[in-house]
Amino acid sequence: MKTLDKIPTSKLQRTTTLVKTGAKVGGNYLKYYGSKLLNSDTTKDQLNEDNATDIYDGLKSLKGSALKVAQMLSMEKNLLPSAYVERFSLAQFSVPPLSAPLVRKTFKKYIGGYPEEIFDTFAAQSVNAASIGQVHKAIKDGKKLAVKIQYPGVADSISSDLAIVKPIAIRMFNLQGQDSDKYFKEVENKLIEETNYLLEIKQSKEITEACSHIPNLKFPEYYENLSSERIITMDWMTGQHLSEYVKTDTHQKNNDKLGQTLWDFYMYQMHALKRVHADPHPGNFLVDNDFNLIAIDFGCIKHVPNEFYNPYFELAKYENINNPDVFMQKMFELEILREDDSPEEIKFFSELFHQMLSLFTSPFHNEEFDFSDETFWSKIADLSEQFSNDTKLRKMNGNRGSKHFLYINRTFFGLYNLLHDLGSKVIVNNYKKYMKDSKLESEAMS
Repeated sequence: MKTLDKIPTSKLQRTTTLVKTGAKVGGNYLKYYGSKLLNSDTTKDQLNEDNATDIYDGLKSLKGSALKVAQMLSMEKNLLPSAYVERFSLAQFSVPPLSAPLVRKTFKKYIGGYPEEIFDTFAAQSVNAASIGQVHKAIKDGKKLAVKIQYPGVADSISSDLAIVKPIAIRMFNLQGQDSDKYFKEVENKLIEETNYLLEIKQSKEITEACSHIPNLKFPEYYENLSSERIITMDWMTGQHLSEYVKTDTHQKNNDKLGQTLWDFYMYQMHALKRVHADPHPGNFLVDNDFNLIAIDFGCIKHVPNEFYNPYFELAKYENINNPDVFMQKMFELEILREDDSPEEIKFFSELFHQMLSLFTSPFHNEEFDFSDETFWSKIADLSEQFSNDTKLRKMNGNRGSKHFLYINRTFFGLYNLLHDLGSKVIVNNYKKYMKDSKLESEAMS
């Protein structure tokens, strides 16, 4: 794979790259409409393929938050055409890496020595590269290590990248007024946290220690003396990325084991810790030869405050979501409905979110849930299509919901998709037996 000797870091450089990408997309539309005139049966399949390729090619040269957006979108399998999902999913762990000279320069700046001076061996070629950093294999004192190096300039370009993306997002999601700033600030703060590798090490150690008693779940050890604010050194963990594993000849028993582990891991974090690994894409999980699940990245951790946690999970209960009085009360607590809403807006959004939440919380309404159930996924796809074609929705103010919805919903969408890829059936309340503190468990259940 071609390596990168430099990454555009200034606002002008990054804006120019995005403008060039936009011009290519415009050309693709002209080509599509020209073909449509000649042949009315022409579909958008080729247009989607061309646009997905050009957009991804533009973003992968920028890396950082621009590419992170593509990675996040790749998880929205029911909202985007398959061409975009397939292309953007490459951002999870397969993008052009930094060249060896740039790696050495970065290492010298943040560790104080070149990699060959610090490790017994260090592979100049990265083993995988994603949106914010790339990973190299190393050995020190006989121990195999993974060394993650952050791309230069990524942390400094977050605000300017989001400023470029903001007008597009406002149009896409129909956001109106100053109130929309809270959503962009939430994304910006999380991306800034992801570039703070010292914070990631701290979070990694806290989560792994808290969840170490969950069976079939493994984590690397982290080495602070070989790390810095832009470099992380951890154990090398052997296994297949989850996305690669599901393409192999798998057995249902193993898939159910992995799915149950994944579900228990997330439910324990959510209910016991009120902190959750909010980046559940396949590039962050490995499967070893014994079908254990390995979690390898804790850069994005979402804290779940009680004022959001309580109404959110109260609505996950069947009896609450179907009680009109309770439902309306929680809609206001979660900022989905607002005091200044008109009667028409209250009626519209309460009906819309009742339909949506009834579907998305349905896994919690059963003792077991089968994530391979295509009926469930077809309902999600139908609902997504219904909303995308709803002209009335586009006229309404899209500023709906607490800022905490952004990463909590992303977490559940990602988790559901991983479980669907595995085709797993899970025992919904199995995680409760790992709640070590009875007081903590009672608080989480209340």
